[in-house]
Amino acid sequence: MRNVLLATAALTLLSTPALAQSFNEPRWSGSVGYTHLDSGDESLGAVTGRVGARVSRYIGVEGEASFGVKDEDITIGGVDGTVEHEYDAALYAVGTVPVSPNFELFGRVGYGTTSIKADVAGVSASEDGESLNYGAGANWFFDGQNGLRADWTRRDFTDDQGGEIDTYGLSFVRRF
Repeated sequence: MRNVLLATAALTLLSTPALAQSFNEPRWSGSVGYTHLDSGDESLGAVTGRVGARVSRYIGVEGEASFGVKDEDITIGGVDGTVEHEYDAALYAVGTVPVSPNFELFGRVGYGTTSIKADVAGVSASEDGESLNYGAGANWFFDGQNGLRADWTRRDFTDDQGGEIDTYGLSFVRRF
């Protein structure tokens, strides 16, 4: 058993330089755009910014943050009010399939937090929710660095009341 462990350790040490050569420096990208949030009852809008790093040809990570820019008018018991998206933030693992040098498909899974605020008859209430997020999308680059991103993401909230929000985004993306 000891010989097997020593042989495994020796092979691991010998293969480490090859592993290091297969990963180049991360390829960074950033995007900014509009995200439509649809819960079924309310439709809200947000400006979303993302920063991502591709650590291999197919695997990457990205972080995103949004703040609300489009509120929804509501009526509860004959009293008018509004629902607004305050902010959200999330981290994702991203898998990418390059279709051509200027077009790629991606899927992502991650974890996030969202804050929604309702104001009815001068009474405000905020609700924060943690969510498991998953989605898919595509990037199309007009040149080697600048392009458009379209994506869909579902947020499955983990609290007792649960619920889901589907988001649809369109963004300008730039590779660095």
